[in-house]
Amino acid sequence: MQDKLTIAIGCDHAGYQYRAAIIEMLSDHYTVLDYGVKTSESVDYPDIAHQVCKAVESGKANLAILICGTANGVAMTANKYKTLRAGICWIKEIAVLIKQHNNANVLCIPARYTAIEQAKEIVNTYLNTPFEGGRHERRINKICI
Repeated sequence: MQDKLTIAIGCDHAGYQYRAAIIEMLSDHYTVLDYGVKTSESVDYPDIAHQVCKAVESGKANLAILICGTANGVAMTANKYKTLRAGICWIKEIAVLIKQHNNANVLCIPARYTAIEQAKEIVNTYLNTPFEGGRHERRINKICI
């Protein structure tokens, strides 16, 4: 894992246990900005996702991790920001591709479709995968219009 990166993390009620486990895993090597909830009490995922996305967009954080039931809602919210590229990952192989090919700066994890240990493996894979650049750079530059 790279040192000194700042990672913003947020979740809704479906992902609060995942958030805690991931923060524990990251806290020795990264600065973690915690925007997640700490209970299973229902919240609106866009409220949390916007806080996390604004941290990345403003430069307060380098990368972000968002967790909700399916990860679709938080990914849709994050992808409304012009400078953010969010990808949904439920297996580590997809985490490799969203980083290598899409240079995703927001990792979205579906809590209802992954185990906590699997989510931690996805995060570790994502953080340790470099962007390939080249033809992928050209393509990601065409995403926003």
